[in-house]
Amino acid sequence: MPRLTLPLASALLAAGLLAGCSSTTEDKTAGWSPNKIYSEARDEANSGSHDKAVPLFEKLEGRAAGTPLAQQAQLEKAYSQYRNNDKAQAVATLDRFMKLHPASPAYDYALYLKGLVNFNEDLGMFSWLSRQDLSERDQKAAKDSYESFRELVTRFPESRYTPDARQRMTYIVNSLAQYEVHVARYYYERGAYVAAISRAQTAIADYKEVPATEDALYILMRSYEALGMDQLRDDTRRVMEASYPNSDFLKQGFRKKDDPWWKFW
Repeated sequence: MPRLTLPLASALLAAGLLAGCSSTTEDKTAGWSPNKIYSEARDEANSGSHDKAVPLFEKLEGRAAGTPLAQQAQLEKAYSQYRNNDKAQAVATLDRFMKLHPASPAYDYALYLKGLVNFNEDLGMFSWLSRQDLSERDQKAAKDSYESFRELVTRFPESRYTPDARQRMTYIVNSLAQYEVHVARYYYERGAYVAAISRAQTAIADYKEVPATEDALYILMRSYEALGMDQLRDDTRRVMEASYPNSDFLKQGFRKKDDPWWKFW
């Protein structure tokens, strides 16, 4: 292996150091005031460049530490993370905010935003296009969303965000109940009638006064019938006739799978 002479080695080392210095990212915010950083971050967020807004809000958190502006930056960073589809990071930011600022006047907003992060808003608004609803998706996110909205409604009943949170809670409960119905019908159609009965009973017992109850009762009735449990079948039919006297299930059977159960909220 050839050996480098001392002058040549020194020159290469110097060149390497210069290259390293030139590649260092310059902090364009170094001489900016907190208000300037906030203004730039807001401009990026308002233009839809949430990926660029997040690091600016992070800079502001450090520069304005201990001030209301730092709290505002933390909340707006969470919103930009949410809009940038970084849901896990948004939740982590909000959890940190609520832990550090339990008496903040913006605590209700933090709860509301955390609920939104876990709420599948696109499906709620555009499910008629995709023919798919929240009840067919991951249930953990829906339950986490519900808990955030529930805490908001309980602790801050007069909050400006509470009316919308209540509507979303209703949607989530309906979706969770319908999830049980999806599973119950899945089992029913495959002849697993005992399993279908169990899931239908869960939907009826755990979720009161929701649209899915009618579906669950019908699956329950048909499953009892398939198992030759005539007394239970007849009892369930009487409940259906009393609760849903105009039920299409009793007239036409199962609705088509592409018929949506939900309503616009």
